[in-house]
Amino acid sequence: MISSNLWHCSGGIFDWDNALNRLDEINALTADPDLWSNPIRAQSLLSERNKLEESVQTLSSQEKELKDTVELLELAESEADQSLLDEGKTILENLRCQVQKSELEALLCGEADSNDTFLELHAGAGGTEAQDWTDILLRMYTRWAEQHNFKVELLEQSDGEEAGIKSAVIRISGHNAYGWLKTESGVHRLVRISPFDANARRHTSFASAWVYPVIDDTIQININPADCKIDTYRSSGAGGQHVNKTESAIRITHLPTGIVVSCQTQRSQFQNKETAWNMLRARLYELELKKREQQTNEIEEAKSEIGWGYQIRSYVLQPYQMVKDLRTQVETSNVRAVLDGDIDLFLEASLASKIKE
Repeated sequence: MISSNLWHCSGGIFDWDNALNRLDEINALTADPDLWSNPIRAQSLLSERNKLEESVQTLSSQEKELKDTVELLELAESEADQSLLDEGKTILENLRCQVQKSELEALLCGEADSNDTFLELHAGAGGTEAQDWTDILLRMYTRWAEQHNFKVELLEQSDGEEAGIKSAVIRISGHNAYGWLKTESGVHRLVRISPFDANARRHTSFASAWVYPVIDDTIQININPADCKIDTYRSSGAGGQHVNKTESAIRITHLPTGIVVSCQTQRSQFQNKETAWNMLRARLYELELKKREQQTNEIEEAKSEIGWGYQIRSYVLQPYQMVKDLRTQVETSNVRAVLDGDIDLFLEASLASKIKE
C-alpha cells in the first residue's frame, strides 16, 4: 500500500501535512510584494514551491491510481473476470515501479541534488578506440537526458584525430539532474571487436565520466584570480567560420587544485569565459561537498588514472554481451538498450546503495 508518509529521506521524511503547510507558507510569502526586493530569496522560494507541488501531485496521483485499481480488482473478483484481474495486476506492477522511483527521488535531498549538472567525459587508455568509446558514452548520456525531458547543452568538445572525441563537457538541465547522475563519476570500460582493427581483434578501452553540480547565486564560491591561469585558443569543433577562425575558446586552470575547465561553444570569448568561470565554481563546490562527505581520498584515486582498476562499470560486447556495474553487481545483457540511454537500473541501484551506507 502507498501511504502519505512513504517517502523517506536521509535526515527526514516526506511528511504530507508538513508539505501542505509549507506550501501555504510559501504561497503567503510570495504574495508579499516586498519579497521581490530580494530576487535570490524569491527565486529560491519559487524553486522550493515547484518541487513541493510536484511531489504532492505525484503522491496524490499514485494514491488515486491505487484506490481505483483496488476497486477494479474487487469488481473483477466479484464477477470472476480473469481479464480484468490481469489488467489490475499489470497496473499494480507499473504503479509499484513508479513508487519505487518516487522513493528514490525523495531520497535525493542532498545539498545540490536538485540542481542541473555538468558532465565531463575524457578518453583514457586505448587510443582511437578510447576516443570512439568516449563518443559513444556522450551519446548514451545525451539519450538518457532526452528520454527524461532534460535539456542538454554541449559546452566543449575536443575531437579525436581519426574518430571519436578526446573530451567533452555537457550541461544537463532539469530537476534532480545532478542527484540522478552524481554516482556516475568514475571509469567506464568497454570490451569489443575493434572496428578500427583490420585483424578484427578484441580491444579494451577506457573513458572517464566526471559529474558535478551547477551552482546558483545563492551559493558563494570565492576564487582568487591570482590562483588561476587563463588561456585562449581556437575552437576545434563544428560551429561555423567565426567559431573556428577566432581564438574565442577559453581554458581556466585553477593552480591550487589542478582543476582545468574549458568552454568553446559560445559565440564570443566573453560568453565562453563566463561559462568557464561558472564551471570552475561548480567544480570547486563539488570538491567541497566531497570533503564534507569524507570522500576526498577516494575521488583523487579515481582521477589518478583512466585505466585498469578504477572502473565503475564494464560494457562487454565480445565474446558475450553484458553491462555490469562493479559497485552494485547489477547487470543486464541488453547492451544495445543501455548504449541507447537506458541506464536507470544502474542509477537507481547505485543511489539506493549509497543511501544505505
